[in-house]
Amino acid sequence: MSEFSSITSFHKALYAGSITCVEKVRSYLDRIQELKHLNAFLEVYEEEALETARRLDERIKSGQKVGSLAGVVIGIKDVICYKGHNVSAASRILEGFTSLYSATAVERLLAADAIIIGNLNCDEFAMGSTNENSAFGPTLNALDNSRVPGGSSGGSAVAVQADLCQVSLGSDTGGSVRQPADFCGIVGLKPTYGRVSRYGLIAYASSFDQIGVFGKDIADVAAILQIIAGPDEFDSTASQKEVPDYQISPAHNKTWNFTYLRDALYHDGLDPEMKDAFIDFFESLVDQDHTVKGSGFDLIDYIVPAYYVLTTAEASSNLSRYDGVKYGHRTQQENLELTDFYKKSRSEGFGKEVKRRILLGSFVLSSGYYDAYYTKAQQVRRLVADKLNQILDQYDAILMPTVPSTAFKLGEKSNDPIAMYLADIYTVLANLVGVPAISVPIGRHSNGMPFGVQIITKKFDEANLLNIAHQLMDRKQVATV
Repeated sequence: MSEFSSITSFHKALYAGSITCVEKVRSYLDRIQELKHLNAFLEVYEEEALETARRLDERIKSGQKVGSLAGVVIGIKDVICYKGHNVSAASRILEGFTSLYSATAVERLLAADAIIIGNLNCDEFAMGSTNENSAFGPTLNALDNSRVPGGSSGGSAVAVQADLCQVSLGSDTGGSVRQPADFCGIVGLKPTYGRVSRYGLIAYASSFDQIGVFGKDIADVAAILQIIAGPDEFDSTASQKEVPDYQISPAHNKTWNFTYLRDALYHDGLDPEMKDAFIDFFESLVDQDHTVKGSGFDLIDYIVPAYYVLTTAEASSNLSRYDGVKYGHRTQQENLELTDFYKKSRSEGFGKEVKRRILLGSFVLSSGYYDAYYTKAQQVRRLVADKLNQILDQYDAILMPTVPSTAFKLGEKSNDPIAMYLADIYTVLANLVGVPAISVPIGRHSNGMPFGVQIITKKFDEANLLNIAHQLMDRKQVATV
């Protein structure tokens, strides 16, 4: 079904009668079964997806109007609620929990006649950079099964990478869409904070979280954003700004005014081969009459510490509700006092990384350390935002690496959480400031793994962001399995 990999080509064939929605869904179901060892899906909605496809085929055959995403097969990360379906955040603490409502993003996809084929594996409560923190086992990178797919939205990335669905939804708190997109050689978009409603997204860090989109085609990503973006009465943080037309119009002759962050490109943590490739890439853009200039950003080494202080603080508050009383995991140990019951249930239900972040967040919020850590991190966040916005006022976009290295081996960094956290050095910037960012593949490393460039624009400037990404993607081939 690869010839119908884009929404446009699929719809052309669908309305010409060359393919049906049922045939499309069955091809994905067969592929999911064939590649089940990748562990991308936690649950597949086989019968439901086929029934939805049958109804769509009947409507199309009878000439009835269908939505703009008719028959488009989508997977959703296991932190996004879908009424009547399990949602666990890949954690034992929520094992067996059935959602009572659907996320706004899911409701809008369904209203556009998309077909949701299943929920996708991820790091527990979206905390991780490898998908190894899932209570249900790691997802494997389809290009090299010995390597991680990135995280936390690893299952969402692999599902698109391996053609298990057409597009997918993930969530991005500090790079959880862009980093796995980079590791898997596909496109990953994090919209502006507030561009997409967070209603129905299980919270990790509420002032950072944003639902994002994975795809292989920029136009597909734009089409999904078009549907899920916009105000929402159920989310007070959702922007009231009007949603522009994100449909990609070719801009091959347009020249852009780009900048890159010198402190990012020449950082000691960046793989030397990737650094050389980025320099060559920037030079090739200049050859195409684009402007590419370096900008100083001396706050780069403060970004990750500030991010982890703030997100863990918010996580410790958000996850306090999971106590084993109303829903989720409850310890089977009997005759416990209430406090001990809470401790036991939470200790059994949460994984190691989640516990680590809850403890860190509780520490930085404690009375003796609040000003030294949390308040200081908020001040750094403001400085970073001011600095980045000053740069974006002068340029169309910032270009920088998405990650400092290509996908690493499973288990390679499992025992070194600091090294794992530092892998987020390039992605957390956009979340701290709330600006939109996208990762698009631009090359392959000598180790055979893909890597991409991250593009950042001003808040709510997704239209230009997508157009720039489309133009840069035109000159490179997306990695395929």
